[in-house]
Amino acid sequence: MIAIINYDMGNLKSVSKALEKVGAKVVVTRDIKQIKKASKIVLPGVGAYTRCMENLTRYGLVDVIKEEIKSGKWFLGICLGLQLLFEESEEFGPTKGLGLLKGSVKRFPVGAPLAAPLGVPHIRAQQAAPLPKIPMIGWNQIKKTRADLKLFRDVPDETYFYFVHSYFVSPKDKDVVATTTDYEGSFCSSVQKDHVLACQFHPEKSQKWGLKVLENFVGL
Repeated sequence: MIAIINYDMGNLKSVSKALEKVGAKVVVTRDIKQIKKASKIVLPGVGAYTRCMENLTRYGLVDVIKEEIKSGKWFLGICLGLQLLFEESEEFGPTKGLGLLKGSVKRFPVGAPLAAPLGVPHIRAQQAAPLPKIPMIGWNQIKKTRADLKLFRDVPDETYFYFVHSYFVSPKDKDVVATTTDYEGSFCSSVQKDHVLACQFHPEKSQKWGLKVLENFVGL
């Protein structure tokens, strides 16, 4: 059984339906006993970082998420579920996250190229043209950083996935970066650290290859 954490934010129905489509048994819950009994955990998220952390705290879910991850249970974060893994976000002022990964969440800059923390050259580093609109909405490619990626087994490099976000994660430990994506520069679009996996894109909205990512997670 996979527990999809319900903290009143996130596209819970579409995530649960997508997981069921690839053969998973799921429960959408905030019940701590059910979360502890589950074989895997999924943390989706849509909305404001501050509100998400407030809701996780209100429902007593912060400690159980940390405990279950530290116990070695497979974990998948989706969109804001990726961002919440990090130490803090600058959205609406500094807000502390779960702190399970070192680094922060930053807003895409307006009117200047994205600083490329991964050392990838800017797409428009020498141009004065403004950035595309923020939030970033639509299909974009992922670029794998290595071969041993759990979520992307049998997924071709440079496959397109569906994104909706204004903020991106900036990990301090570059070894956790699983894929990058270009948006006037390079940002981290998914992470892998041991049994902790998370993606900025929405696999449940990404058709064939999104379902393959979820199928890979279910099969772990």
